[in-house]
Amino acid sequence: MTDEQERVQPSGVWATAVGVARVRALETQRENALFRDPLARAFATAGGLWPSSPPLPDDEAARRRRLAVAFSIVIRTKFLDDLLQQASASGVRQVVLLGAGMDSRAFRMDWPEGTRLFEVDTAAPLDFKAGVLRQEQAVARCERITVAVDLREDWPAALAAAGHDPAVPTVWIAEGLLIYLPEDAVELLLSRISAQSAAGSRMGLTLGSRGVIERFGADAVPGSAASMWVSEMPDDPVGWLAGHGWEASTHTLRERAAAYGRPIPTPPQREERPGGLISALRP
Repeated sequence: MTDEQERVQPSGVWATAVGVARVRALETQRENALFRDPLARAFATAGGLWPSSPPLPDDEAARRRRLAVAFSIVIRTKFLDDLLQQASASGVRQVVLLGAGMDSRAFRMDWPEGTRLFEVDTAAPLDFKAGVLRQEQAVARCERITVAVDLREDWPAALAAAGHDPAVPTVWIAEGLLIYLPEDAVELLLSRISAQSAAGSRMGLTLGSRGVIERFGADAVPGSAASMWVSEMPDDPVGWLAGHGWEASTHTLRERAAAYGRPIPTPPQREERPGGLISALRP
């Protein structure tokens, strides 16, 4: 059988990773793209989302919400790319992508010699991804190590068995992940990350901003990404992360979009709260 015939089609939460890949593929086609992801189109195609995708809703409000989600994916991707480059420049050579999905940073970014990048996810998305990577004959630009484990299980043990060294700094990325986890699971995840983080470690998180579930999830189509969102960031994310031993900064989508030359043209409809793009340092 070919990889295409054997490939298990996306389902559940991890299917949203293919939707993210489609957004990244569309961004890659832009003349002024904030990043280039040459594998994104292949992931979207394999998942049945390229060249077409489900039509935009007839309801104008729902259409705007869907476009807003796509815009946020573009901005958060650029934000975390920058964070990873800064971590590498500071000497960090260990990278862990939690809930890696269709992330292709191992293949599309320039990494210093000696970088080890761990992709942690369940077996189904990793197997799907492996088939596409073979098809595309993709070659990683660093040492790439996949760790097939459910984040509800003892993933630190699986990560350690794969070669992660908690005694040296790590840069952790949890992109588009925490919003799908209940609050107790988010707390456990942060506790586990902190226990595996030496001084000098970095972390990049995306969190659902306050009120996002009410605005986007209330009338979400069953099976859509928004229908599976369950948690938002705390009112004081900096204080929350300080309790886990991290010095954090928060950034709003609006301020990062403006910094990247992609400003949001409409004024905020509500009071700006701490943003859901988080960068953190382990002192």
